[in-house]
Amino acid sequence: MATSFKRGSGAGGGEVSARGMVSKKRTFLLCLGSFCVGLLFTTSWTMPEAKGVIRTTTASDGNKLNLVSSDCVPRPNNAKQQPKDILNNVENTQQVIQTLDKTISDLEMELSAARAAQESILNGAPVSETLKATESAGRRKYLMVMGINTAFSSRRRRDSVRATWMPQGEKRKKLEEEKGIIVRFVIGHSATSGGILDKAIEAEHRKHGDFMRLDHVEGYLELSAKTKIYFATAVSMWDADFYIKVDDDVHVNIATLGATLAKHRLKPRVYIGCMKSGLVLAQKGVRYHEPEYWKFGDGGNKYFRHASGQLYAISKDLATYISMNQHLLHKYANEDVSLGSWFIGLDVEHIDDRKLCCGTPPDCEWKAQAGNICVASYDWACSGICNSAERIKEVHQRCGEGEKTLWNTDF
Repeated sequence: MATSFKRGSGAGGGEVSARGMVSKKRTFLLCLGSFCVGLLFTTSWTMPEAKGVIRTTTASDGNKLNLVSSDCVPRPNNAKQQPKDILNNVENTQQVIQTLDKTISDLEMELSAARAAQESILNGAPVSETLKATESAGRRKYLMVMGINTAFSSRRRRDSVRATWMPQGEKRKKLEEEKGIIVRFVIGHSATSGGILDKAIEAEHRKHGDFMRLDHVEGYLELSAKTKIYFATAVSMWDADFYIKVDDDVHVNIATLGATLAKHRLKPRVYIGCMKSGLVLAQKGVRYHEPEYWKFGDGGNKYFRHASGQLYAISKDLATYISMNQHLLHKYANEDVSLGSWFIGLDVEHIDDRKLCCGTPPDCEWKAQAGNICVASYDWACSGICNSAERIKEVHQRCGEGEKTLWNTDF
């Protein structure tokens, strides 16, 4: 029995082992067959494309697929910007930054000016009639305000300017309305306010209507104070991009000046003129003597760079700065030096433009013939046109831009 049991057990074990071997082979073959069938099925079947999606291949690179929306324009992956496009993008970005910088600067200046005006009112200071009239009428934007510095004794000079480069009557109004350019003779009052000198100016103003009166006592040694008051008054009366001071013995081409300034419109703080750095004159009795010469160092030293006083322009925020801080700004003997000193320490761009200081004929005439019309012309030896009342007409004829140029120029 025991032997029989062992054989049965041995035979039974052999049968189980044989069946297991057959089962594994079948399983392996079944898996292999399934894999082959599945592989064949996969290669012959394509996945349906999603609706609204296109499969594209580029000619240059067949193994790259771009999935793009059917209503979009396909762009190749290897597209590169050209150097010209990059430069244009950089220029556009710089212009945007300059515009934002100027806007922020203007807002800061206007806020500071409003605060200063509010403090003055709270402290009991009277509001000027000019400012009241300006606020009630609304603030129109102008390109530039040009103040022509003049004196009581300069009637013939003023008449010569009116007869040449300064539009009169309806043309002056047209200049303001269509071109945004204000032109005025700038003068204060005499030591005896309401005297014969002031009455003469009032009569002249009734005839021409081209004066800007300042709360200032006239005098040659007071030009720095006059310049400061002029900018403060002008910026309170007119909202302009630029404020200009010019002497009444200088010839000016208004259209060329406007086109020159318009190039710098986006810059927030600009100071434009013919920059110079003359000697500091310590000797008494000489013209342009500097009483405070010791502040500029040892003898023989030069001034810091500043615009020549015959003609210069500043942007609105600099004029506003002068208006707000006029009681703190120091006055030197020479008004052009004073103006330059007020901007030291400020983030101001000095622009040296030699078109603002051409010589009289033949210099300005040669330049005009070459297509480089001058903004201003005068004689350096006289700090203006020598005998300007007699000679400015000749300068205008030979170096003037022509009246049509002014009305045809778009600023």
